[in-house]
Amino acid sequence: MASSQTETAPTGATAEQNPGRWTALAVLLSAVFMNMLDVTIVNVALPSIQEGLDASNSAIEWIVAGYVLMFALALLPFGRLGDIVGKKTMFIAGVASFTLGSALCGLSHTTLMLVLARLFQGFSAAMMTPQVLALTTVMFSANERARAFSFFGMMAGIATVSGPIIGGFLVEHSLFGLGWRAIFLINLPIGLFAIIAGAKLVPSTPRRTDTRNDYLGILLIAVAMFMLIFPLVEGRTFGWPLWCFAMMVAALPVLVAFVMWERRQNARKKPQLLSFQLMKNRNFMVGGSMALFFFSTLPGFFLCLAIFLQVGFGFSALKSGMTTVPFSLGVFTASLISGRIGHTYLKPRVIFGIALLGVGMFWLRLYVLGVGDEVSRWALFAPLIVSGLGLGVAIASIFQLVLSGVPHEEAGSASGALQAVQQLGGAFGIAIISGIFFARLGMSLQVGADNHPAYVSAFALALIYNLVAYVGVIALALLLPADRKPDAPAAKENAPHIA
Repeated sequence: MASSQTETAPTGATAEQNPGRWTALAVLLSAVFMNMLDVTIVNVALPSIQEGLDASNSAIEWIVAGYVLMFALALLPFGRLGDIVGKKTMFIAGVASFTLGSALCGLSHTTLMLVLARLFQGFSAAMMTPQVLALTTVMFSANERARAFSFFGMMAGIATVSGPIIGGFLVEHSLFGLGWRAIFLINLPIGLFAIIAGAKLVPSTPRRTDTRNDYLGILLIAVAMFMLIFPLVEGRTFGWPLWCFAMMVAALPVLVAFVMWERRQNARKKPQLLSFQLMKNRNFMVGGSMALFFFSTLPGFFLCLAIFLQVGFGFSALKSGMTTVPFSLGVFTASLISGRIGHTYLKPRVIFGIALLGVGMFWLRLYVLGVGDEVSRWALFAPLIVSGLGLGVAIASIFQLVLSGVPHEEAGSASGALQAVQQLGGAFGIAIISGIFFARLGMSLQVGADNHPAYVSAFALALIYNLVAYVGVIALALLLPADRKPDAPAAKENAPHIA
């Protein structure tokens, strides 16, 4: 229950008079680190999880995609719910739930238990993530926010670089005999610290009892996403029966019903899960489609890369994690450079970054096609770091470019919607890319292909999706108008790419 006392959080010049604001920021950053670490650490452990739980390929997909999907679906509702019950209250509840979810993941003894625990983890991550950015905006005055948000980018970079290394180390050395379970249980001390310190140090915010959630909108979009993603993940297991295609087709009228409902809510000036005004904004819809395809490429790629290296070519979890570090270093380096450039030349930067990412992936595919019985981690270094540099150039610029075409009064809603699109794209990508990978792998092994050629063929085919998607993203980017400098508050206060 939220406290009945609603302390007015510091704003404007008074924020600088709050001496504990930087310490409170450290607490928020610890939650960001825990969430980002969990996203990057799991892929390295997937082969060990599959072996330890005797999990099917579709179950492995759900372990990753289920988290991302639940995160995406709950992100917007919990952002609004934080306004209703208080951002601090929702943040503490989210961290507590995420910590509990991490414990449940670590204690899971069946595939079903782990998938359900991951769904709960994603749900919990959606509780805390919107509050982190909102609380930072409240805690700091306008002239301090840029510096405060820069720490979020730094923390995300640290988690991205260290996640594969930490995950590989924990799995390979099996600390306390925990094996892969340690990658989830490592969240417990971080979460407990964030709960205790957050209760004492994070300022409270007023509750907005006049605000409501769009519950029917939430239900409609959740049903539509389930009807699209479930057949993509499970269709291969069942042999692609008619009901798989029927479910995907039936998702379209549900999506239409969602749009009609949001239009009705807009006409009645009622709460909307996704602002109907944004749906009418051509630039936002084009930009949102661009973001959907862009973010669909990488989660599935890293899932397949981990299996390709560890199961296909016998890499240890630590060696596999270390192999992917150049990509993270490229992202981190390019993000720092992009941050200094600011809001200039957004459209050319998006196109250049995606093109560079495509070059890196094409280079990687060429190398994979020539692999025999051994994969050289050093041969992967150059294409991975080029890909990472491309992602780092493009990722911040995409959000800035899309938001620059959104009216200031819709900036907050647009930012939240883009975060949800980012996660939904990841869920779709995991289903599609891993579906391609496992389908080709199964076919190759059934016809008697050797282990190494089978994995080479499967991974090389899966990479084609990325290359086609990048061409599509560049085509959509060309449809957007020349960028203009967005409103400063929208750019700084929402910063969706760091969540």
